[in-house]
Amino acid sequence: MKANKEKTLDRLSRLEGQVRGVAKMVESDRYCMDILAQTAAIRSAVLGVEKLVLENHAEHCVESAIESGDPEEQRAKFDELIGLLQKASR
Repeated sequence: MKANKEKTLDRLSRLEGQVRGVAKMVESDRYCMDILAQTAAIRSAVLGVEKLVLENHAEHCVESAIESGDPEEQRAKFDELIGLLQKASR
């Protein structure tokens, strides 16, 4: 996570603020469409965080397994990646 750590933490902080903002909107009985617009923005931001973490995993963890030459480690990282992509596509 080292490469994108600061960028990921920054996005997560913004997400935290967005979620708190939506909670306040609900407490204030704001218009449903305004709340839904904000939840859509949150979903998009979460996907951005996932993309950063996935990029980091591919660039470091998977790459390291490939460079190791260890077929078991390579298979394990490949299986992790496939499992993650399957979850993300649901």
